[in-house]
Amino acid sequence: MIAIEISTPGGPEVLVPVERPDPIPGPGEVLIDVAASGVNRPDVMQRRGRYPPPPGASDIPGLEVSGTVAALGEGVRDWHIGDRVCALVSGGGYATRCVAPAPQCLPIPASLDFISAAAVPETFFTVWTNVFERGRLTLGEDVLFHGGTSGIGTTAIQLAAARGARVFATAGSDDKCRACEQLGAVRGINYKTEDFVAVIAEMTGKRGVDLILDIVGGDYVGRNLTALAMDGRLVQIGLMGGETATVDLRRILGRRLTITGSTLRPRSIEEKGEIARALRQEVWPLLEQGIVKPVVYRTFPLAEASEAHRLMESSDHVGKIVLVST
Repeated sequence: MIAIEISTPGGPEVLVPVERPDPIPGPGEVLIDVAASGVNRPDVMQRRGRYPPPPGASDIPGLEVSGTVAALGEGVRDWHIGDRVCALVSGGGYATRCVAPAPQCLPIPASLDFISAAAVPETFFTVWTNVFERGRLTLGEDVLFHGGTSGIGTTAIQLAAARGARVFATAGSDDKCRACEQLGAVRGINYKTEDFVAVIAEMTGKRGVDLILDIVGGDYVGRNLTALAMDGRLVQIGLMGGETATVDLRRILGRRLTITGSTLRPRSIEEKGEIARALRQEVWPLLEQGIVKPVVYRTFPLAEASEAHRLMESSDHVGKIVLVST
């Protein structure tokens, strides 16, 4: 198979196409002929040497794929050779063949092609578990998503709006704010020219939002707590702005706030399988009906993964970047 190898930690140029032996599916795994694979921020961190794969995972980057089942490992009963699937993986996605645990595979909705399907697993798994399970977002609540035009943001806006929440989102330009609004946000907030805390206070009558999903961290944490309503929840899933923050404990006590967070990659196959089952029940009908759609900004041939990473690091995109194998 052809795979994209990280020759040494560094810039996008260290992503090099190489030939490797085809992976062999172990017990409970499927082998996928990869049609397309999604590009995500953790891939960039891994390339820089800051996010090593968990024990036992492939050293090849790539956390989500779509394609066709080519072989079955021992004990796999739910999938058959030839099935069209998308899958969450712990590594190995930047390749023409990839193994995936069977519980982490999902059927590609009839409404999606392989490219769109490759943009689903990482963001939809992340949004579902953090916004709806950990964050407990419910009908009629207000929510703020930072990074509204990222893959996570475009997914979160659509899912939250479809499930009856009122959505606010931050983005880095007026055009990106309008893109957030087209996806279902009632107000995009340009974080370069506006104070999101002030805008949220104005838009909610100083009440605040019930939930914030944050990929920034750092000095955003204190501002997020100020923007939360009574009994509000802050869910931290990224640290682009820094790993440490000063927290006003008095505000947490007085407003009964919750701070939580999670990572997806190190979770067990069983945990990821539970998320997959919830997605199939709660979200797949929305994809089938076209109510929610993955937003694909641009595709690149697999061999041009370095160019895909340059675009990712520029933050000029809206939605997902996808590598195409064929």
